[in-house]
Amino acid sequence: MRILVTDGMDKGALAELRAAGHEVVEQFYAPEELGKALQEFDGVVIRSATKVRKNHIDEALETGRLKLIIRGGVGVDNIDVAYAEEKGIAVKNTPRASSNSVAELAMAHMFSCARFISVAGHTMREGKWEKKAYGKGFELAGKTLGVVGYGRIGQSLGRMAQALGMNVLAYDVFEIKELECETMKYVTMDELLANSDFISLHTPAVPGKPLINAETIAQMKDGAVIINTSRGTNIDEAALLEALNSGKIRGAGLDVWNEEPTKNEALYSHPAVSCTPHIGAATKEAQARVGAEVVSVIKAFFG
Repeated sequence: MRILVTDGMDKGALAELRAAGHEVVEQFYAPEELGKALQEFDGVVIRSATKVRKNHIDEALETGRLKLIIRGGVGVDNIDVAYAEEKGIAVKNTPRASSNSVAELAMAHMFSCARFISVAGHTMREGKWEKKAYGKGFELAGKTLGVVGYGRIGQSLGRMAQALGMNVLAYDVFEIKELECETMKYVTMDELLANSDFISLHTPAVPGKPLINAETIAQMKDGAVIINTSRGTNIDEAALLEALNSGKIRGAGLDVWNEEPTKNEALYSHPAVSCTPHIGAATKEAQARVGAEVVSVIKAFFG
């Protein structure tokens, strides 16, 4: 089969696909070029940068060759899944591969916000020694973490938090009651917002109003910390910035943004923000697991 890889993939996985006899082309296409390019491939592997929308699918259908779209990662909101499947194109993802890496980054942002790691390190590189300014951190142990979206990533973060002595409140449309224990329980969204010291988002992109907006921020405890490694559109950045400036929100750890690359300098340069450029799944281990899952999906699908 002829496979297009638009956003990069583990070299070992690429070699395995080629060894299995597939022709693999590594090439990123601009949105206006993608649909026509897909006419010449049996399958396509994408990550976050490429979006496969209805117009791309319609163009690909002109030859009828494309049969498989794989998202190397958890969410598939950058693919018009229902439309693709309606047209006979299968959509798959790799839900297990990057869960631990994303959860670890979320935890890293929690530590950074609690102990001023990001801003204190930045000021030291400016030649400053601001021990007094950043000597008022707090411990994670004993605090409450609210996890919005308790799937694989959320559960991984929840286990880490519990190991640190935190209590976990989880909100999810699907509840796995076997996970509940003395330090973890499912709650309503309103309960989570009102009782969490940290709130970490692990849901796909939510249509309509962002999950975190002026109204939901008003429901939070004063001094709460918001972590987002899910999708940038899940947070109203203007509302978050206002809450950071007022002190309602103590800090924010952000790996994803409304627009990427972000141009929101007021937010990413805010001293209470720990920021990264969408690197949640960018570990060697995760990339290797993503590649292995992609290979497995292609072999199973095409035989």
